[in-house]
Amino acid sequence: MTFHAPWASDPAASRGRLHPEGEGTRGPRDDFQRDRDRIIHSISFRRLRHKTQVFMAPDGDHFRVRLTHSLEVAQIGRTIARVLGLNEDLTEALCLAHDIGHPPFGHAGEDALKAALAGAGGFDHNGHTLRTLTEIERPYPTWHGLNLTWETLEGLAKHNGPVRHPGWALTEADAQFPLDLASHASLEAQVAAIADDIAYDNHDIDDGLRAGLLTLDQLLAVPMVAAGWQATQARFPDVPAKRLARELVRSQIGVMVNDLIEETRRRIAASGVQTVDEVRATGYALCGFSPAMREAERDLKRFMYANLYHHPRQLEAAEAAHGIVAGLFAVYQADPRTMGEEWAETAPTEEPARSRHIADFIAGMTDRFAIARYRELIGEVALPEGF
Repeated sequence: MTFHAPWASDPAASRGRLHPEGEGTRGPRDDFQRDRDRIIHSISFRRLRHKTQVFMAPDGDHFRVRLTHSLEVAQIGRTIARVLGLNEDLTEALCLAHDIGHPPFGHAGEDALKAALAGAGGFDHNGHTLRTLTEIERPYPTWHGLNLTWETLEGLAKHNGPVRHPGWALTEADAQFPLDLASHASLEAQVAAIADDIAYDNHDIDDGLRAGLLTLDQLLAVPMVAAGWQATQARFPDVPAKRLARELVRSQIGVMVNDLIEETRRRIAASGVQTVDEVRATGYALCGFSPAMREAERDLKRFMYANLYHHPRQLEAAEAAHGIVAGLFAVYQADPRTMGEEWAETAPTEEPARSRHIADFIAGMTDRFAIARYRELIGEVALPEGF
């Protein structure tokens, strides 16, 4: 496929894979398409269907989990990439894989692993994404990892921008296959990162309303939401308010996407970049919101943290989740055999490798598997009702 934008990533010009694979690989796909497909077919990707997005092990079938969130990010990312003339397949691969390193129970689980590994280099879900894809996943007979292209690994490593102080997991991945961590990433990676923000900014509103932890009246205190609600009601004056909440979310995504496209086009034109290497060398992000939208999005985030992510019921669930992960880590540290034969046999005897190995095992768990293992090894755990 031909990509019209000269600053798009070109699979034919990829910096390649760590392990040469030679010719004769399966199917008429380019390298970025293969990366996307390897991610989709991975065990780690399948596990995302039972990992927390906002709500821990939710009772309702309609709440988002890491898997559905990643699919929604990919849909938004591909749309933006297409309009900007970028490589859609690389963008999609980055969107689908960006949360693979999350442990069970989302940020509560991450905080517990970070504390457990305080003397072993800590834990970071973004670094663990690289570790999972380059080391832990092992579907191939002659090397560890999925052997993804440099561009995909680079984009995942720099999901939050240039990395000045990488943790141990990202440092190890970079030492194996240097990713130029101090520079900006491709535009495809920049799009994937902001598509992630757009998705959770808006879809978490939908889930928060569904769970009854947010009300529309609360949301209308956010200027951007209030403006969107007024426009939505004007378009559908005869439709009950209850039916308009999802339309509000849909339209707000559109407003943010359109702003992002317009501002990114402006920045690209002003920068004069003509190649993907020039994109990396700019020293600043070319993909982003306008100043007004950036401030509006920050207001929305502040509201969501205060009213949803730090809601008393969410904090109660997070406390329970932290206890599950910390408890499992302590049990496995005391007796690695409790991890099961495969993981026990490969457990290092020296630190910090031993603790990191245990964290690898726990980080791969789904919410429900972690809960089941805790009940089996430690005892009953009190989970907040409905979560």
